[in-house]
Parts: sequence; structure tokens; C-alpha cells
Amino acid sequence: MNTTEFLTISSLIVPDRVAMIFEDKRITYEQLQDRVNRLANVLADMGVGEGDRVAMLQVNCNEQIEACFAAAKLDAVYVPLNFRARADEITYMLNDSGPKVLLLGERYIDMIKECADQLESVEHFIVLEGTSDEWPSYDALIESASAEERYPTGDDDDLTMLMFTAGTTGSPKGVMLTHDSFSSYILSNVTPADPDVEDRNILTVPLYHVAGIQAVMAGIYGGRTLIIQRQFEAKEWMELVERERANRAMMVPTMLKVLMDHPEFHQHDLSSLEVVTYGAAPMPVEVIKRAIKELPGTYFINAFGQTETAATITMLPPEDHILEGTEEEIEIKLKRLSSIGKPLDDIEVKIIDEDGKFVSDGEVGEIAARGSRLMKGYWRQESATAETIRDGWLFTGDLGYMDEDGYIFLAGRAKDFIKRGGEMISPEEVEQVLHSHPAIDEAAIIGVPDDDWGERVRAVVVLKKGESAAEDEIMEFCRQRLASYKKPESVVFCDELPRNPLGKVLKRVLRENYDSPVVAEG
Repeated sequence: MNTTEFLTISSLIVPDRVAMIFEDKRITYEQLQDRVNRLANVLADMGVGEGDRVAMLQVNCNEQIEACFAAAKLDAVYVPLNFRARADEITYMLNDSGPKVLLLGERYIDMIKECADQLESVEHFIVLEGTSDEWPSYDALIESASAEERYPTGDDDDLTMLMFTAGTTGSPKGVMLTHDSFSSYILSNVTPADPDVEDRNILTVPLYHVAGIQAVMAGIYGGRTLIIQRQFEAKEWMELVERERANRAMMVPTMLKVLMDHPEFHQHDLSSLEVVTYGAAPMPVEVIKRAIKELPGTYFINAFGQTETAATITMLPPEDHILEGTEEEIEIKLKRLSSIGKPLDDIEVKIIDEDGKFVSDGEVGEIAARGSRLMKGYWRQESATAETIRDGWLFTGDLGYMDEDGYIFLAGRAKDFIKRGGEMISPEEVEQVLHSHPAIDEAAIIGVPDDDWGERVRAVVVLKKGESAAEDEIMEFCRQRLASYKKPESVVFCDELPRNPLGKVLKRVLRENYDSPVVAEG
């Protein structure tokens, strides 16, 4: 199914329902369809057609969603850019994707003007939420444009979106996603709009990230009201949930932790929340256990995927978050909380070793997926595509193992796995133990080069405010809970861990900052 049909269907079923709430704006589904048609005509007048790219540089806003669907109506390709990126990174992504039109927020005008002479393809600039002496404003163009409906003619497997990877190592890569990349998941896992069911979904995850776009597609097809937050801020988030009675939310683990740590957390009525989906980064067991306790009556879902898979490929469902039953049943559920659940029915997920063979239950290998929703490949990077997609399987770069019940447990990124004296050590396993220490707020495990052992295990730890813990105490804490070779052999303390905008710890930065040799014991 073409993604534009998600909006068309909902605008016919629930035309008067509010589709988006963004600050002082309330836009119904009928109005959203009208605005999308007008923007599509604006872009068409600028020469945008089949295969042309339309780029967006702005924080979360209603215009992001309108541009996504408008581009699709023209069989063009939408390119959402990381609004936190540096000028040189933005320049690279624009020149790599080659958009004909760039829509940008007012705050980015000066930056784009400084690098405009380096941009090779952009012919038109449109300014959002502001004005420019040189470039037209979005609102003025929309108001004067034709509302005539435009119909795409492309196939389901045609390219509709280029989403850039985080680029934590090397230059960001453009991931090519088709209409089917999104619709295969949505049609299998989301109930279409229903006049009698009104869900309200608070949208905080950045819309340049696949988790944000997936939430948009699911919300529009489901006829939900999207409550859009520019960028995550805990107090505002709680106020929005309370005021708008949001019953669905997509969170990353750090957002959930920041919320619960906020001094006003218990002063807001969050009882409307029925479903909280989390993902995009590993969830510490202690954090989700606390969330289950702090938000009674809320169902939690762990959704695992990545940009290259376009959407969720494994899920830990609500029933696995309900810590009830016998002591044995609760113990099993507590273990499963550290998993990413089971593969969804419409996609294959396997664990594969370095020789390309499926491994047995309990054995660590790389998580690989196969199905229609996967990316077509990396934009203009054939060798990188061939390295990632092999024999129809997309290799995620995440290591993990599957237990006898089909639950998958992460073991870390392939490049982050530690090899100590021939033994393979999963950073994830050690980090989960560290997160259970009462004095530790957050922690990360890295491998430090060592002449004798190849690598040795180092913990980088952030202590809770007002707490103290010694290096020897932390190492002993781990020794009692892990095989001896897995325990940290040194501990360094810092004020905070470096993270990307979605909360993933930047192990590369930690290795650069804390790569001094481990002093031999004794």
C-alpha cells in the first residue's frame, strides 16, 4: 500500500477528528489532507516530481508530517535531516541525497545561508514558522496554493524515504525505505481508524528517526490524535499528557528514566496512559521495573528495530511486563524483561554465526532479519549494501541469542563485543548487573586494548546523586554475579555518559576518552 493511503483512509473515516495537536494548532484529518494537497501542489510548481528529493530540517512539528505525505503524493522522496547535526554534517547529507527543495526552520536559516554556496542540488528553500528576506514562507505558500488532489502512481516497492543513520562511525548513510517498508508493518500490526475509538498519542521521538516516523504512520492509519512535542522536555511532556489525556506514548529508555527522576513526577496525573512503547536503545531492567511500579494500569511494549528494518521486528508484549504469578513465573518474567521479545509474525528473525550458519538456542551470533519491510539498501553505497544484506538476510550489527522459548536477548553491537583471552564478553550482560547496584545511576562497559589479554573489561560509571561507591566494591559486586572473566577489571567515574539524541551510549567516545591501559592486579 502507498503510504499516502493511510491519510486518505483516515480522512474519509474520521474527517472531523483532530489529527494533530501542536502548541496552539489543532488540525483535523480533513484539514490535514487539504494542507498536504496544497503543499504537494506547491512542490510540484517548484518542479518536484517522481524520484526527486524533498529535505526537511526542523524540530518536531506538524509541517514535518505534512511534508512527508506531500512528497509521497508526488512520488518524490522525503529526506528528514537530523536537526542536531553540525553544519558540515548537514552539508554532507544534503549533497549526498541531492534534494531539489529544502524546508527549514527559522533557527537554521543562518547556518544554511553560510553553507548555501556548497550545496549542489537545492533549487528552492522554504522557511517554516518564520520569514526570510530571500526565501518564501511555508504558511504563505500553503494559503495561496491549489487544494486539488494529487494521486501517486508509483508501486509499493518504490523509494519513498531516505533516512540517514546516526553516523557515530564515519559519514552517515542514507537508508532507502519503500512504501512497503512501512505498510507491511502497519497493515499487520495496527487497527485502522474507527469512529468509535479515539486514541491520543503523544509524539516526542524525533521525526528524523525511524521510531518517530513509524509512530506517525501508525497514528495516521489508526486515526489517532498525534500530540506533537518539539523536543522532549520532561515537565512539558507530563503537562501535555495530563492536559490532553494522552493514552499512548513512544519513549526511549532515557526519557522514561528522566521522567521518573523529575521532582514533579508524582505531581502530575498520568493515569490516562494506557500503552507506553519503548525502544531505540537498550532498556535497563531496573528502569522498566520501576516504570511498571510507578505507572500502574499502563501496558508496556518493548519494540526492537532499526532504520534499516524500517519498523519493529521483535516485540516484548504487555503480558510479559505484568509481574504477577508464582515466584517461579515472576522470576521468568524478570529475566524476559531484559530481552527484546520475540519476532513478529510477518518477518523472519534468526541468529547467525560468523560462518553464516544458524546457531543453536543460547548461542550468541548476529541478529539477522528477512522480509518485505527491510530497506532497499544504502543510498549510492553498493558495497555497504552488499555487506549488510546477504542472501536476502539483513544483518543488523546487533549480537544476541535466542532462548528455548524464542525470546531474543541482546549481547551488544558486534563492534562493541569484548574479546578477552579468547573469551567473548557481552557488554550488555555486565551493564545489566551494574545497573542493579544501588549506588549506580548508569554505566557502560568497554574493552581496553591489552598486550596480554587482547582486551580487558572497563566499566564507566555514573553514580546516583548523593551516593558513593569505590572501584573495588563495584568490581566485587560484579564478581559475585558474573563469571570471573566477565567482571570489570577497572572502573572509572564520570558525571554523565555521552549519548546520541535517542539515548544510545556512544561507546566510540568512551573508548577514545578512557583507553588508558588497565593496571595489572597484584
